[in-house]
Amino acid sequence: MIVSELILPLFMIFLTLGLGIYAAAVLDRLLAARQRIPVADSAWRSPLSNAAWLLLQQTNTTEAPDTPAWQLAPALYLSLAAMGLSLVPWSPTLIATDLATGLVLWGSFEALATVVIFLQGWAANAHLALIGAYRYVALGLSYLLISMFVLIGVALPAESLRFIDVVEAQAPLWHVIGQPLGLPLFLVVGLGLTFWGPLNLADSSDLSGGTSSEISGPLRLVWQMARMAMLVAFSAVAATAFLGGWLGPWLPGPVWVLLKTLGVLALLLWLGRSMPRVAPERCVTLMWVVLLPLAFVDLIWAGTLALLMA
Repeated sequence: MIVSELILPLFMIFLTLGLGIYAAAVLDRLLAARQRIPVADSAWRSPLSNAAWLLLQQTNTTEAPDTPAWQLAPALYLSLAAMGLSLVPWSPTLIATDLATGLVLWGSFEALATVVIFLQGWAANAHLALIGAYRYVALGLSYLLISMFVLIGVALPAESLRFIDVVEAQAPLWHVIGQPLGLPLFLVVGLGLTFWGPLNLADSSDLSGGTSSEISGPLRLVWQMARMAMLVAFSAVAATAFLGGWLGPWLPGPVWVLLKTLGVLALLLWLGRSMPRVAPERCVTLMWVVLLPLAFVDLIWAGTLALLMA
């Protein structure tokens, strides 16, 4: 009985990851085409042809790398994305991992992602990759603190850390409306967690690829897939925490979760293509002086609203 109850949630996780990774790659190439950035192939075929090309490439190596850690880091990052997606409820009864501390566990995945990204840069034993890793660690704490305040804010009305309770607490009013600062701040966390677009400081072009500057072939493919998978997992968590998860008229709950996840994913990709990359020193100031105080304001607002509605 337990095995049969897990089959459908696991199927939804792998289906969402697979479709989400492909959709993210296609959307990113469509946005690149709109900006007149050359794309070698059709946006629909390009992700598949690029994956096939990387699979056939020879794997690079450096002098005295930590080979086991170097090969394990992309798989670990992909695993964190899959485990994060397992926390997302598709309906009141359809969820792979229903924990009383689901929000806390997601926060731990964000912290572990920092360790894995640093491991990716450190294990290569190359200076550009190591600089990219240290860049990410220097900013990782600010992302975690902003995420912590914002997620506590969505937990207060539910009086629970379960994702299911957070969704059910949004039946009268979605958190994107009741806590207007929450979703924008959480999207910043998502851009930082996946080092995407304006917050791509770990794998940026000024470092010739940063933490991924020395990898090629299948390892590079897994690293790219892991970044896309983390974008998908983060989008699903954002849709659950701020957009009401499965709540919606007419359509089944899982369909609403998929549609909202794709909507947040498209928004993150558009932000990544539309906004210029922030300089590292300015990013530190932005996080600690502007966004972190705003996250604290969001927490006070959420607590006050929860008291008034109690």
